[in-house]
Amino acid sequence: MRIALATAGILGTVATSVALAQNPNPVPKDPGAYPQHSRTRPPPVVVTPGPYLGPVAAPSDAIVLFDGHSLSEWRAADTTKGDAKWQVKSGDIVIAAGTGDIATRRSFGDVQLHVEWSAPNPPRGEDQDRGNSGVFLMSTYEVQVLDSYHAATYPDGQAASIYGQYPPLVNAMRPPGEWQVYDIVFHRPHFDAAGRVTTPARLTVFHNGILVQDDMTVIGPTTNSRRAPYAAHPDRLPIKLQDHGHPVRFRNIWVRELPEVAN
Repeated sequence: MRIALATAGILGTVATSVALAQNPNPVPKDPGAYPQHSRTRPPPVVVTPGPYLGPVAAPSDAIVLFDGHSLSEWRAADTTKGDAKWQVKSGDIVIAAGTGDIATRRSFGDVQLHVEWSAPNPPRGEDQDRGNSGVFLMSTYEVQVLDSYHAATYPDGQAASIYGQYPPLVNAMRPPGEWQVYDIVFHRPHFDAAGRVTTPARLTVFHNGILVQDDMTVIGPTTNSRRAPYAAHPDRLPIKLQDHGHPVRFRNIWVRELPEVAN
């Protein structure tokens, strides 16, 4: 049965899977326990998710960002470049390599975000050069998209990692060419009048119905080869999808705006 995954519904649906998917190498709550992109960090164990049963219908209060027909909700992330240059093929968004990231025309703060994506098949490349893209909340905080099926990379850069900070609790990848499903709950950071962070961002991620990020405290914006501190930004910003040069496909993208948690 296909069920639109409301926040509470997600927890009940996957509680059994989470209980069975205990990781013998738990993720430290402090990402500083390992250097960024450490290759000595223990990789998450592999857990086989259930089969993909088809697109999850958007709930009645969702904003549909892509329904298989049009990129009207998207623009180039670089505001000087106008409309999104990615392609729509057979009901999917396909990254047009080299055209740049795309971002939503609307801006968001606290959200529940549903994204379905598929890595290229046959697979090509290795490590980070293999079906790479990313989902950026507020254009700033990345949940990694990567073909991590039987493919090694640094743990804080594999699929469903909070990039450069936290590996996923488990590797819940389906094979390339099959559809991966992310359900993300994001709470934005808060800043004081002087621009200092008072409440950091938090992220919960389900990958193919399996909990892989459990209300993790985001330590700052996504950066590569270093960990940067927070910098004050508006309360609402676009969601961004990354062009990393690979023809990753996306479909069935919708978002629910969440009431803000008291700061």
